[in-house]
Amino acid sequence: MHRSYFLGLLLLLSPIVDFARETPGVESPAFTTVPELSAGFDLLYEQRFAEARDAFASWESRNPEEPFGEVAVAASYLFEELSRQGVLTSDFFLNEKKFLHGIDGSPDPERMSHFRDALARARELAGERQKTNPNDGEALLALTLAAGMESDAESILQKRHLAGLKQMKKANGYAKELLAQHPDATDAYIAPGIANYIIGSQSAGSRFVLRFDGIHGDKKLGMEQVARTAENGRYLRPFAKIILALAARREKQNALAQRLFRELSEQYPDSELFASEYAKAMSVASGD
Repeated sequence: MHRSYFLGLLLLLSPIVDFARETPGVESPAFTTVPELSAGFDLLYEQRFAEARDAFASWESRNPEEPFGEVAVAASYLFEELSRQGVLTSDFFLNEKKFLHGIDGSPDPERMSHFRDALARARELAGERQKTNPNDGEALLALTLAAGMESDAESILQKRHLAGLKQMKKANGYAKELLAQHPDATDAYIAPGIANYIIGSQSAGSRFVLRFDGIHGDKKLGMEQVARTAENGRYLRPFAKIILALAARREKQNALAQRLFRELSEQYPDSELFASEYAKAMSVASGD
């Protein structure tokens, strides 16, 4: 009956950024762009999953107290399974049955086991940080990402929609908390944005049942929120472009979809996914 939103991946800005930048050796993925992690996410968007995991594991080995390393590893497993199942494609998004109910078949059990192990470690590390500061940015980031990714896995891959909804609610709650403290954290807008779009895509009756934490479902607002990440995000900018482009295909905003997929195919010229989706977007008439 309901779907989660994809990967509730989000990062935030804070006055702590100044401390992170001024302190030698500090790599704070919540408040700064870490080049090694950015390179890892580029590998992820190029569908070079094993190489992305190696990059994340390398960073993690030198930052063992940071939960973001485990979150990134978990993301590599989830993104790989979503790719294998064809989820991040117009074929999936434009198929109403799949869009609302999830994949056909089942996900790879070994890959999902690795995914859940990484999430558990990320949550454990986040919990340790919250013992000294419940509002720790790194911890809130990790918990947000963990809940968002688990929501995706439950609803899209496992088709356990109630479990997915519970994680969706957790992820959205973290996102609201972060945005309340840091409204300029543009990566964070992807979480309420996708939630608004997914819930807004349901029938009127389903939207009523799914209302929680102030999200009533609004596709237009959801796309605007995701666009803020697509325009100014950090690690999640390409991911937001994927989601926004696919939503644009659903809404017949073909010029927008064409522009975003063109940008993605230019940024990642070796990606068969973006080249294919750009070709599909160009095969339909433009117009918003």
